[in-house]
Amino acid sequence: MRIGILAVQGAFAEHEKVLEQLNIPYIELRKAEDLDTPYDGLIFPGGESTVQGKLLKELGMFDKIHAQLLDGMPVLATCAGMILLASSLDNDTHHYFGTLPISVKRNAYGRQLGSFHTISECKGLGDIPMTFIRAPYVSSVDDSVDVLSVVDSHIVAVQYENQLAMSFHPELDDDLRIHQRFLELVQNHAS
Repeated sequence: MRIGILAVQGAFAEHEKVLEQLNIPYIELRKAEDLDTPYDGLIFPGGESTVQGKLLKELGMFDKIHAQLLDGMPVLATCAGMILLASSLDNDTHHYFGTLPISVKRNAYGRQLGSFHTISECKGLGDIPMTFIRAPYVSSVDDSVDVLSVVDSHIVAVQYENQLAMSFHPELDDDLRIHQRFLELVQNHAS
């Protein structure tokens, strides 16, 4: 098993450290040629979704990744990654891959000062630490989407088929269960 980590911008190094702790090989996806190396799952890190979306298109990576998502490749998307997957954005006319049938409100908690940390329940995992940084939240979901976590009446984690997306940054906490759940999706998809 090898995981492809989108590394054009954002907090990809923190996801790499988690995969290293779990002894999972990964490849940084920085340019179109990197997509030719086989990998079994994708991680979209936090960062600036607008910049990531623009770079994916400029670097010729968007279409191939989009096709992989449509073909069911498992993905873990955190913060900006959730925005890249969302089918619509409440406060933005852009949309990117659109493979996750949710609507997302960008920077929903305000700017940097709106960042916070909490512990809350995540379906199937129990209570987990959650670090929110200029985070979005999910304002609405299609009936086919499984809501995994709600914090202060806002949806902050969802799963749809092989797509796991969350507003918070599991890579910034010591708890490995979100990544382990993602790796189970990858393993099940590969077999």
